[in-house]
Amino acid sequence: MSIGLFILRLVVGGLFIGHGTQKLFGWFGGGGPDGSGRFFAQIGYRPGKQMAYLAGTTEAGAGALMVLGLLTPLAAAGIIGVMVGTLPVHAPKGLWNTNGGFEMPLVYAASAAALAYAGAGNYSIDHAIGWLASGGALGTAAVAFGALTGAVMIAVRSGRVQAQEQREAPRRAA
Repeated sequence: MSIGLFILRLVVGGLFIGHGTQKLFGWFGGGGPDGSGRFFAQIGYRPGKQMAYLAGTTEAGAGALMVLGLLTPLAAAGIIGVMVGTLPVHAPKGLWNTNGGFEMPLVYAASAAALAYAGAGNYSIDHAIGWLASGGALGTAAVAFGALTGAVMIAVRSGRVQAQEQREAPRRAA
C-alpha cells in the first residue's frame, strides 16, 4: 500500500508544483504573475496578481509538502482549497474536462482527500519522523479546512464580482 501512496503523492504533488510554478515564475508554459494575474482578474479574483501569487504559492507549497510526505493533511487541505476555489469557473461548464468542466479539479481534490485519510505511507517524511497522521478525524479536518478555505475564496470573489457589476450598472444604463 505504501508504494501506491508514494506514487499518488508524487504525481499529485508534482503536478501541483508545476501548476504553482506556472503562476509564480511562468515555468512550463505558464503566464507568470502578470499573465496569471490578468486571468485571475478576468474571472473575478481581484486583485489578480496578488491572487495569482496566493494560488501559485499554495499550489507549489502544498505540492512540495505532498511529494515529500510532510504534513500531508495540511498539503491535502491546500490542494482541496485551491480546487474548491476553481468551481465558479469550471462548474458552469459541466463535468467533463473536454468542455472546461470540473472533472480535473474533482480528481485532484478527491486524490488529496484520499491521502488525507490514508496518510502519506512508509515512504514519507511524516513516517520517518514518526508522525503517522491519518485516519477519520484528521482526514475529515483536512477536507473540511480545505473546503472552507476554498469557499472563503469563492465568497470573496462573489462579493467583488457583485461590487464590480454594481459599479458598472450605471454606466451601462447611461
